[in-house]
Amino acid sequence: MRLEPRDYQQNIIDSIVSKGNTLVVLPTGLGKTLIAFALIEKRMQHGKCIFLTPTKPLARQHYSSILGVLGISQDDVSLLTGEQPAKRRKEMYAKPVIISTPQTVRNDISRGYLDPETVSLAIYDEAHRAVGSYAYVRIAQALGPEALSIGLTASPGGDKSRIDEVLRNLNMTNVEVRSSKDADVRPYVKNLSFEWIPVELGGDLQKASRLLRKVAADFSGRMKRSGMSPPLASKRMFLEMRKKILAIDHPMKYRLMFNYSALLHVLHLQELLETQGPYPTLLYLDKIAKSESKSAQALTNRDEIREARELVVSGGEHPKMAKLLELLDGIAGSKVIVFVQYRDQIARIIDLLRTAGHRAMPFMGKRKEFTRKMQEETIDMFRRGEFEILVASSIGEEGLDIPAVDAVVFFEPIPSEIRSIQRRGRAGRFKDGTVYVLMTKASRDEYCYWASVRREKKMKSILEGYRGEGLPKKTKKPEPADAGGQSKLSEFA
Repeated sequence: MRLEPRDYQQNIIDSIVSKGNTLVVLPTGLGKTLIAFALIEKRMQHGKCIFLTPTKPLARQHYSSILGVLGISQDDVSLLTGEQPAKRRKEMYAKPVIISTPQTVRNDISRGYLDPETVSLAIYDEAHRAVGSYAYVRIAQALGPEALSIGLTASPGGDKSRIDEVLRNLNMTNVEVRSSKDADVRPYVKNLSFEWIPVELGGDLQKASRLLRKVAADFSGRMKRSGMSPPLASKRMFLEMRKKILAIDHPMKYRLMFNYSALLHVLHLQELLETQGPYPTLLYLDKIAKSESKSAQALTNRDEIREARELVVSGGEHPKMAKLLELLDGIAGSKVIVFVQYRDQIARIIDLLRTAGHRAMPFMGKRKEFTRKMQEETIDMFRRGEFEILVASSIGEEGLDIPAVDAVVFFEPIPSEIRSIQRRGRAGRFKDGTVYVLMTKASRDEYCYWASVRREKKMKSILEGYRGEGLPKKTKKPEPADAGGQSKLSEFA
């Protein structure tokens, strides 16, 4: 191997060799992949080594890295994705090292293209995904007893039962945890400072918000009087309430469903207005107006909604926009990633930044309007310094080979401790960095921010309990995970 492992990496490698199947929890940017490569070098003579990673861009990144780090020939490594014809993939499994997305390997095991008994080593990148029916789980179940399984993650989550599920699903009997405070890791950790920037909704936007709150209180009250009080503090629990209503064997469920749907629309409008601004709010109002559902039409015809729309039109930009421009002006010339929850908002932010003289480009998941080639070209341009600001969707959070940046900006806080850690990890990798979080006072932003802080603190406490413990004997049924990834307006129809 052309790179020599650091002491903590070598200690983790030695632990794996000694104790077997291991979940490795290591802060972002501290070389989890190098540990994987060192194990591949040790095991590739004894059977096939498969390196599984959630996305195609990540798989391509690891393919390029392994050639350089291990100095092995392309004749020894296959890069497999579902884009390749099945017959071609069948031939490519003859090589000793396989870099692939998990769905491809899972399907090809079912087809008989890969004999799982021939696998000597399985690496599960972003191993916290190994819950439920995710492809990692099926692959781990199919492997032979002699296969060594290694999970890699920076953030396994703040729910002990969920972490236990990952350990069970991947047959892990050992856990290696390192934090930035550990003596062997501390010399390699760069300073990452945090600054949260509060903004206050005012003027017409504040008036529109009060109108939406009034409408939400109306529909919430109707549901309470029907015997079902909506859990407004938790978006996940509120969304799950739909199943409970549909399961009711009584005509009252139709009235409940009407009120629930209307309340869902209003709550989303309220969140868009308070945390994002007029542009996505008006898009969603237009979507509701075009809907043929009774709840959407009832909302559209309400005087409060009409008045709120007029106020949104006249209210100007969300104050976050001015703060964002002020912030970026103050660190002009720095490499920055701005993370944005809603794809529809990315184009708006790009326009505003460019109008203000900033060189900015979007970075989103693969869609018809944003292809894989565009993803690769955008990252290459960012690496070459052809622009300084990357406005990214959630695809920029997890493991991609995005160049080291000086600062990360959260346009809005997110409640998931896993995604929050992944976002922050884009800065402070090779040099000191700063994280800025824009937050609207007295809105869902504040709830998300403190939820993430609380869950991350809990995660750290849980991980400390795993040091040297291995797999717990008793585990509770895991709670449903928070929905992750990018959102789009159509998901709230």
